[in-house]
Amino acid sequence: MTGYDAMEIARSGLVLVLTIAGPLLITSLIVGVAVSLFQALTQVQEQTLTFVPKVMAMGVVLLLCLPMIGHAMSDFTLQISDRIIHGSR
Repeated sequence: MTGYDAMEIARSGLVLVLTIAGPLLITSLIVGVAVSLFQALTQVQEQTLTFVPKVMAMGVVLLLCLPMIGHAMSDFTLQISDRIIHGSR
């Protein structure tokens, strides 16, 4: 394995992590800002008000993104196993 191969695998791994975690993190950010804005406007300082909407929204996004996540992980696994079987290219 050359340095280029290692860098290519690392790059593919980072893209995979961003593909999996990106939608969840963006959803959490948007919901968090919306809830914080709501709390600031209404002066309601309830702790569960920040936690429950984030968990519910992230659960919905996770269910919607599961096919995309599975496809991305499958492609990465096939790429790695292909490199193992056929050696470096």
